[in-house]
Amino acid sequence: MAQSGRKLSFFRVMFALMLLVGLGYFSYTHFIDWEQTKKLGINTPWFAAYVDVTAEPRYAFEQLGATQGKNVILSFIVSSSTDPCTPTWGNAYTIERASHALDLERRIARLRQQGGDIAISFGGLLNDELALHCTDENSLKNAYLSVIDAYEITTIDLDLEGDSLKDWEAGVRRAKVLSEIQKEKRKKKEPLAVWVTLPVIPQGLTPEGTNAVSILLENGVDLAGVNIMTMNYGESKGDTESLAEVSKLAMIETHRQLGILYSQAGIYLNRSTLWTKIGITPMIGQNDISDEVFTVSDAKILNSFAREKNIQRVSMWSANRDIQCGENYVNVKVVSDSCSGITQDKLDFIVYLSEGFTGEIEANSQAETIAEAESEPIIEEDDPESSPYPIWNEDGVYLAGTKIVWKRNVYQAKWWTQGDLPDNPVLQSWQTPWQLVGPVLPGEKPLPPITLPPGFYPEWSGSKQYNTGSRVLFEGIPYQARWWTQGDSPAAASLNPANSPWTPLTQRQVEQLLETTK
Repeated sequence: MAQSGRKLSFFRVMFALMLLVGLGYFSYTHFIDWEQTKKLGINTPWFAAYVDVTAEPRYAFEQLGATQGKNVILSFIVSSSTDPCTPTWGNAYTIERASHALDLERRIARLRQQGGDIAISFGGLLNDELALHCTDENSLKNAYLSVIDAYEITTIDLDLEGDSLKDWEAGVRRAKVLSEIQKEKRKKKEPLAVWVTLPVIPQGLTPEGTNAVSILLENGVDLAGVNIMTMNYGESKGDTESLAEVSKLAMIETHRQLGILYSQAGIYLNRSTLWTKIGITPMIGQNDISDEVFTVSDAKILNSFAREKNIQRVSMWSANRDIQCGENYVNVKVVSDSCSGITQDKLDFIVYLSEGFTGEIEANSQAETIAEAESEPIIEEDDPESSPYPIWNEDGVYLAGTKIVWKRNVYQAKWWTQGDLPDNPVLQSWQTPWQLVGPVLPGEKPLPPITLPPGFYPEWSGSKQYNTGSRVLFEGIPYQARWWTQGDSPAAASLNPANSPWTPLTQRQVEQLLETTK
């Protein structure tokens, strides 16, 4: 039965109109906020070269304001040797003296006139970061604020090396004070981004580095990101590896470590967001290690990888050095503060490393870390029929180089292992025998084992005795004895690998053996 229409009262009409107006205003203001955020360039990756303020000859960083590399990170603010709570430039100039002796504030103003900006780095290798010996927290807070306010900066960089990195009490003191400053600034609508710059090896951050990040996060510092010093790798770098390639490995490992560190601090960030928490700083040209040279070609490769991963920041050490050494500089293997030691055009490294990193320092300082909703991971069942390698077995024995599948990812054993979970979330890569290679790809099938020709090793015999290390062929597949054995068939190795005296050689080992016969 049809119902008769109801008349709308005056109050209902007014309420509906008010609701529509309110929704319209809400949508409009949020659109304006979105547009403003877009205009400000928040989360737009940025570039800034380090400038050694006290190096001689004095570097005219203010001239960079008219170039592609318009932003700079002035370094380093450190403790005075006579008063650890007094900030100085390189233990050579107080803030007041630098204003006159270096014309520093005027040069900063000139850089800003041309559209550039500065961040300031505290610490460095040669002197002491303020928190190391300034043990009174109020004095330390005043020291940081005196620098932040004097230069009207919105971004600071903590370059932690040596004792400034290793000292746990200094780390906690630094974190507490900076957390307090950051919160107070934000209450007054004054942004303050805090970056921490740390040494790195191809395996990622060192234990001291992960400790430093953990201390900052646990004490409430909202880190803008972790800037890794992709330089001076020493023995951790292979002889044939380029600096660009090992730096890419360091970035990948640091990304993995940050996921764990943020998770431990109760903050979940997805993989994409974690990449935006990374910055890189190569040392251009000749590094301090004599056989390590970061070339213009390396700069192009590293820039491309950084853009692919959408990291937030690229820097370099240092703008002072972005020029070819003159003819009178004889030994280019001795690192110079004022030239790169390689053949290049002036500002080559600024041009190629800054490509695509067009964001503003001040705009990015307004970004705040927001924990993301952690979705339940969808884990497909590992299927032997669609896995290129055997599925990991807790009882399995795996030699170095062996590849397996676990949770639809391929891992490779770095050394002999048994019972070690491939995806165990360890901070340091040396704590796990497994290296993640990448996901199982759609349409993959089991790879047939690579066999050796008859006669390469003796065929296995049930009546023969075999000592530890003996190698045999069984159906074309090479096996190695783990202990003395007689009568134990290698066929049982796949069914009960923990108790079998035989383990198959890895495919890489077989490939190497075949290469020797060519």
